[in-house]
Amino acid sequence: MFPFFRYYPFFYLLSSVFHFSPVFPARTLPDFTTLDADNNNYAWRNFARFLDAGKGSEVNGMSELKKYLNRFGYLPIPPHNNFSDFFDDQFVSALILYQNRLGLSVTGKLDSETIASIMSPRCGMSDLIKINNNNNTTIHSTRRYAFFNGQPRWIRSSTLTYALSPDYTIEYLTSSEIRKVVRRSFSRWSAVIPLNFTESSDYESSDIRIGFYRGDHGDGEAFDGVLGVLAHAFSPENGRLHLDAAERWAVDFEQEKSKVAVDLESVVTHEIGHVLGLAHSAVKESVMYPSLSPRGKKVDLRIDDVEGIQYLYGTNPNFKLKSFLESEKSINSGSSSSSINTNFFFLLFFYLLVLVWSLFY
Repeated sequence: MFPFFRYYPFFYLLSSVFHFSPVFPARTLPDFTTLDADNNNYAWRNFARFLDAGKGSEVNGMSELKKYLNRFGYLPIPPHNNFSDFFDDQFVSALILYQNRLGLSVTGKLDSETIASIMSPRCGMSDLIKINNNNNTTIHSTRRYAFFNGQPRWIRSSTLTYALSPDYTIEYLTSSEIRKVVRRSFSRWSAVIPLNFTESSDYESSDIRIGFYRGDHGDGEAFDGVLGVLAHAFSPENGRLHLDAAERWAVDFEQEKSKVAVDLESVVTHEIGHVLGLAHSAVKESVMYPSLSPRGKKVDLRIDDVEGIQYLYGTNPNFKLKSFLESEKSINSGSSSSSINTNFFFLLFFYLLVLVWSLFY
């Protein structure tokens, strides 16, 4: 993701100006983040000036927004690879497509909801067109869930092996902690389809290979540091699942207090969906929705995830749809107020940011 599409300076800037505690537990930002006040102020002034921009306007820095939309499949590369700062018809069409695809209000403008979505850390897989594998495949949408072109799936066996890279890992989480998270993530998918997953000690020969990588790591999709793109994976039967080692990965938010911490289980569960053949969903509550907020948690499969993966693999004989729907209803009733509060405070912070910018700049 591009340098000023970063989440953490927003909370840092507001808390430093108004001297209040952010929604996330207070803590000095960890060593792996480097905050430069001048650069961050410039970045967030750019966001403020984007707010409610519409067709016909020209805003300094809009070319970066166009690069973002191109990165995730919504906007073609222009002649000579030169994106302009002009809000043209093509950009309007790309915004409408983005808003439609991610379940946002369709305005064709850079409203607060759309900017908040662009600011959110997310999966590095493209939403619509270009998929990062050797076949240059595209996504075919069915209902709200989506598949890779040709609907590839694993057919070699009813049991797939997976392994964690012994070389590409992170030091602040133990191997045991990571393995438990990965095991739980796979079990969520095996509970709904007739496919089993077994951990292997042989990384190179495993069907699914999981590792933590930094920056350019040789697959054509370099990671970008803290937040931005969190992870990416490849369609069947490639088996590669890569996590950005620069993130502050968490397995327990009671223990990990960083404001930029990312829930490892949520991201691994999402990326396994890609490994199995699912593309991004337009359902915000689904595991396969592309973005995840810092300190957010989304590990429970929703009916959209289940319908999509069962379309590819069929149903686990032990899966009970009625029980699942009752469980989902319970999850929905318990999480709706939390979601509303999170969205409210996020938008409140955004408007406070605009206020700060108008007062001091």
